[in-house]
Amino acid sequence: MKSGEQVDRQSRILEAALGLLSRHGIAGVNMRAVAREAGVALGLVNYYYEDKLSLIRAALHRIDQHDLMLVAPDPELPPEEQLRKALRRVAGPDLLTTQYLSLRLHLWALAQAHEDFASINAAAFEGYLHGLARLIGNVRPELSTEACRERAADIVVVQNGMWLTALLGVDKESIRRSVARTEEIAFAA
Repeated sequence: MKSGEQVDRQSRILEAALGLLSRHGIAGVNMRAVAREAGVALGLVNYYYEDKLSLIRAALHRIDQHDLMLVAPDPELPPEEQLRKALRRVAGPDLLTTQYLSLRLHLWALAQAHEDFASINAAAFEGYLHGLARLIGNVRPELSTEACRERAADIVVVQNGMWLTALLGVDKESIRRSVARTEEIAFAA
């Protein structure tokens, strides 16, 4: 079992890798740069991660876990509020930063360039889509699983467009309209 200090160091290493990836793309991520960015010895990075690919894989999984949390049900809330909360999380100020959006673009590009990264990205997308469809189905139980999935896919298109638009300069009114549009899709009769 990992101690708290080990988890903290490993987390710092992953965050450093994500920061470098966001700023410099895959070319800017190497073990030495990650160690420097994380403030740890190079040997520690090599202890946790065999090579650059394993480090990038772990970073991708970190983002995937974050994405699944965006659509995680909250049993304390009624189904309608759970869905609204999930749809609004995607437009949260922590996700509409240039650094985060740049990271997402680099991750999408990586998925196009490397088979391992593509499979991680595909599994993450499937998990997010499934989670969102499940939230929709909890609100609209009369819809088929396929109809919920189609709505979830339409919502993802709007969300991705919102993120790309935010990179051009956050227009709060456009973001508000995008979130409202995802709610219209999700709750439509």
